[in-house]
Amino acid sequence: MKLNLLSRAAIGALICGAAASLADAATYSNGTATATFTVSLTLQANCTISANPLSFGTNGVLTSAINQQTTVAVDCTNTTPYNVGLDGGTVTGSTVANRLLGGTASGNTGTTVAFQLYQDSGRTTLWGSTQGTNTYGGTGTGAVQTIPVYGQIPVQTTPRPDTYQTTVTATVYF
Repeated sequence: MKLNLLSRAAIGALICGAAASLADAATYSNGTATATFTVSLTLQANCTISANPLSFGTNGVLTSAINQQTTVAVDCTNTTPYNVGLDGGTVTGSTVANRLLGGTASGNTGTTVAFQLYQDSGRTTLWGSTQGTNTYGGTGTGAVQTIPVYGQIPVQTTPRPDTYQTTVTATVYF
């Protein structure tokens, strides 16, 4: 087994380096001077929103109401008031008052199924997009707030079998 030994020159260099480090950490008594600097952050009112899909599942004849729910999530700066609106969706003729799902199969895209979105579990308060009228209001906490969305497909004449869908836009106003 062969050991590496440091030469005297190498040992001297290590000692000089250690002495230089000690000089950097020395204590001085000639006086002091100070300076200050500002650290800042400006927070402005801000919100983000995300939404989960709403699926009414697979059903047959629409002889009874189908109720389901989903959520939207709002994250607003603390104390920021907000309103959340849901539009009528993307199917032609669909409005907030009369929302429609549209058929997706070739030759069936003009066929619709009525549905509605509500702010309450009793499904009495319609959810729309007009602030001060039918939007959901809240105040930001600085953390994500999850808001339930209650959906319903009412009893209606059952159209032909197909997948019916729309895209609803959720907007946070702040």
